[in-house]
Amino acid sequence: MNGGNGYNPHLTFINPPKRVVSLVPSISDSLIELGIGDRLVGITDFCPDPTGESDLTVAVGGPRSPDIEAISDLKPELVLANQEENSLETIQELEGLKIPVWVTFPKNVDDAVKILWAIARIFQIENEAAPRLTHLERMLDWTRRASFMSPSMKVFCPIWQGENEQAGLWWMTINQETYVDSVISISGGENIFKMRERCYPLEADLGLAEAEKTGERDTRYPRVTVEEVKALSPEVVLLPSEPFSFGEEEREQVLNTLEGTPAVQEGKVFLLDGRLLTWHGTRLAHALTEVPTYLNFD
Repeated sequence: MNGGNGYNPHLTFINPPKRVVSLVPSISDSLIELGIGDRLVGITDFCPDPTGESDLTVAVGGPRSPDIEAISDLKPELVLANQEENSLETIQELEGLKIPVWVTFPKNVDDAVKILWAIARIFQIENEAAPRLTHLERMLDWTRRASFMSPSMKVFCPIWQGENEQAGLWWMTINQETYVDSVISISGGENIFKMRERCYPLEADLGLAEAEKTGERDTRYPRVTVEEVKALSPEVVLLPSEPFSFGEEEREQVLNTLEGTPAVQEGKVFLLDGRLLTWHGTRLAHALTEVPTYLNFD
């Protein structure tokens, strides 16, 4: 068993796995959409329920801390995981029980499509999935070409927010090494923090302290201040419903704190379904249709 490079698992099954636990909501969604939701014997509390596909699906807890014993009791032939959504401890515990685990890690939309082809290969549904996946590849090409033909809109997309006693309101956002950035880019947007790396601790990210050595810690999700955002003059602000559930209250807060930016002046501060930006897999087809509508105003 080899985890491969995050989208090509190099897994070999004589017969396609029939007992699968998915710890990734977007992958559960993809299996259901590809017609193999009946293979799911276990899902997380946040996964779509394959009702009608299988009456035997068991909820095994949240993605970060699933019930390992419950997963083991299901005797899965394969566990589908994700490097960002599931903890290293979870993966190690499962592998310690000799349970096959495929850890995915798409950093862009092209990786997401490769994962779908790998799923089709593992479950031996290439012929059935080919028309849908080929169409998705064409959608990627069409959307990419269209985005090249128009000026990119400067986009700010927070995914979390918090308060600091000295700095006040801060947001966590994304840089160019993330799947979210890739969706925004192909849809005609330019992430204003694409080059920004996360510093540690939080106070260093907010410009209040010296930064520690990063080491192996993730730098793809910087925390930024209101002043940083204002200085980069975003033309569009996207407020997704996940992982942080931005709502009308947070939108009003953005309108007030970012007053004077082009996004606020032109009324381009939008709430949107976070799954369009964060769920890789078959959900990408919806993203390619809907996200450009927030970024193209001609």
